[in-house]
Amino acid sequence: MQITSASDRSLLITLGDAISREVHAQVLSLWHSLQEAKLHGVTSISPAYASVLVRYDPLRVTAQRLEDRLRALANRVRDTGSQSLTQGRLVELPVCYHPEVAPDLLSLASQCGVSPEELVHIHTAQEYLVYFLGFAPGFAYMGDVDPRIARPRHATPRPQVPQGAVGIAGRQTGVYPFSLPGGWQLIGRCPVPLVSAVQSQPADQQQPPPTLLQPGDTVRFRAIALEEFQRWVQQ
Repeated sequence: MQITSASDRSLLITLGDAISREVHAQVLSLWHSLQEAKLHGVTSISPAYASVLVRYDPLRVTAQRLEDRLRALANRVRDTGSQSLTQGRLVELPVCYHPEVAPDLLSLASQCGVSPEELVHIHTAQEYLVYFLGFAPGFAYMGDVDPRIARPRHATPRPQVPQGAVGIAGRQTGVYPFSLPGGWQLIGRCPVPLVSAVQSQPADQQQPPPTLLQPGDTVRFRAIALEEFQRWVQQ
C-alpha cells in the first residue's frame, strides 16, 4: 500500500498495480470503511481499479494528519480482510444489439472472427463487476469482457456517442449515460436511464444516489429486439 499526494487537496491510496477482482475487493472494503469513518476534513472519496482517491479541505485538516489516519484505517482493513463487505446489487440492463443502433457490431464481430450473433451471446453470457464510476457522471467501468471479443478503443474518438450506447474498450464494457464524445467500440444501445434527477430531501433524510450503478454492483445485459428498444425510448 502507498499513500501519495495527488494534488494540494487530495491523497491517493494505491493498493495494487493491476486490474483484478482480489485487489478491487480491498478497494471496495476501504472505500466503505472510509465512508463510515467520516474523517474530519474529507470532502469526497472515489474508488478506482486499484486505488482510492481522498479529497480533503486543507483548511480543516493537514495532509500529514489525514495521511496518518488513512494509513491506520487502511492497515485495519487490510488486516481484517474484505470478507465482511456487503455484496452489491445484481442489475439487469436491456440492450438492443441491432446494427441500426450498434454501429461497430458488424466490424467488431469480423475483427474477432465471430458472427454478430455469437458476439452478442458472448457479451450477454457474462456478469460484469462495476469497478468504479468515472469519465462522466454515471459512467460505470465494468469487467471483465471475454478475451474473444475484447478489442481496443478506436484510434480516433467519435465527436458524439448517443446516450445509452453500450461499448467495449479492451476488457472493459460500459454504457454511456449521456450523449458524449467517446472512442469505445459500440455494440448496442440500452434504453434505461443511468442517471436520475437529484431530488431535494429533508436534512434528516439520506439522499439516494443519483446514478443507477454503484461500485461493487454486478451487471447482466439482456438482449432485446429493435422493436422493444423503440417502445422503451418512446415511453
